[in-house]
Amino acid sequence: MTSPSYDWIAHHAEVRGDKLATHDLASGRKFTYSQMNDRTSRLAAALRDEFQIQRGERVAVLAENDTNFFEVQFACWKLGAVFVPLNWRLSIPELEYIVGDASPHVIIHDDAFEDNATKLAELCAISHRITWGSAIGEAAAYEEVLASHQPWLESEDCTHDEILTIMYTSGTTGRPKGAIITQGMTFWNAVNCVEYYGCSESMINLAFLPLFHTGGLNVFANPTFHFGGTNLVMRTFEPAEGLRLLSDPEVAVSHTIGVPANWLFMSQLPEFENASFPTMVAPAVGGSPTPVPLIEAWAEKGMPLQQAYGMTETSPLVLALPADKCTSKIGSAGVPGMHTSVRIVTEDGREAEVGETGELWCKGPNITPGYWNWPEATEESFEDGWLKTGDAARRDEDGFYYIVDRWKDMYISGGENVYPAEVESVIFQLPEIGEVSVIGVPDDKWVEVGRAIVVLKDDAELSDTEILNHCRQNLARYKVPQSVVFVDEIPHNATGKVLKRELRDLYGQP
Repeated sequence: MTSPSYDWIAHHAEVRGDKLATHDLASGRKFTYSQMNDRTSRLAAALRDEFQIQRGERVAVLAENDTNFFEVQFACWKLGAVFVPLNWRLSIPELEYIVGDASPHVIIHDDAFEDNATKLAELCAISHRITWGSAIGEAAAYEEVLASHQPWLESEDCTHDEILTIMYTSGTTGRPKGAIITQGMTFWNAVNCVEYYGCSESMINLAFLPLFHTGGLNVFANPTFHFGGTNLVMRTFEPAEGLRLLSDPEVAVSHTIGVPANWLFMSQLPEFENASFPTMVAPAVGGSPTPVPLIEAWAEKGMPLQQAYGMTETSPLVLALPADKCTSKIGSAGVPGMHTSVRIVTEDGREAEVGETGELWCKGPNITPGYWNWPEATEESFEDGWLKTGDAARRDEDGFYYIVDRWKDMYISGGENVYPAEVESVIFQLPEIGEVSVIGVPDDKWVEVGRAIVVLKDDAELSDTEILNHCRQNLARYKVPQSVVFVDEIPHNATGKVLKRELRDLYGQP
């Protein structure tokens, strides 16, 4: 039969049905595109017929990474239903708000989150539960659900405006927002990835970022499905296993993306010294500004990290650094994707000059139409169709963009703007530094001054005086932190981003 409109998995089942689509590394399960389409079609039939999921209704998933994640997403795609991946690291009260806002009719979960899923179903009046494992209590078993339904070989006639996903922002500040991601946004993001990352049918992507996060799901997992490649799925990120997989020529990974912390932890392993990466095409890094020494460490291994910039609301790719510019434009997040427009706007509302820092705005078919159930936040985030990203950026004379820091993480010392990422990059030059994060703290004289929160490498010794002297030699005086706090660990969220709010709560007093 003819492939349903826009149904990627059904198309590949016809064209390259025997091609490996997914490999779940934890369980060892492998599915070809024909098998994946069969499973996805069975799930779509079950959601429609047994669980009464109609077009536009929501289906939530609370689980660690698993190839089933993708089947739920594409079953929703077939139905015109809405996929809602949940951050399993959140507390019940946090999840209760998100689930209450999304109002899913079904929650699908793995056995590890049985208690949380049961509680959420009670709190938020969710009608049905499905578990990855065996049936437990009121929860149906996923595999039994698939086996008991015939594949639904049709598909709703969806357009690119159809809502595919509601993905909630991390909630590091205030109330989480449900960013609407359409089928069209997912398509245009895949197209934008081609130019700078060489996405094609031959790609083998290693997905280790959480699939409830846009980086895990949309770079490069969904583009891999768009082009008919293969996705390898890690349950959770383990530095040693990640490094092994990337360097194993038999696994033949070509694409992956991590946040700076992922690449940092792999580079600190003893095995990194002799590692090589013969099959890698696109090692991408995003999520936050990447310290230049970390980029240089990977470049010395013949694998310079390709920086990228995006956010949940942009599906996510906005900027990407071409592979041949990784060292000549080191530290840059690159140039805009073909189908995305960007501009930098200063605090007084004018277009920034070359080299001047301002807020990055973007527009294009990959940009969210807004936030679920929150028109005020939508209105606040857009101006004349431009999404205001909340990130500080500058552009050089060659048109390459640099993400300076989160606009809200900037602090003002003596009337001068200080961007913590710049200071962190300088401190990271010291070989004893394992990790560092800089925050602004109140000061009677300068209003705010910097404080460096530092984790030293194992067995390393370094004094606060040595750190501050290094900063004085490499930074303008107003950028030099006034104090250093040594800690055993810096808090991160589920995607590896530093939780600056927690640092400010813990160490932000004068």
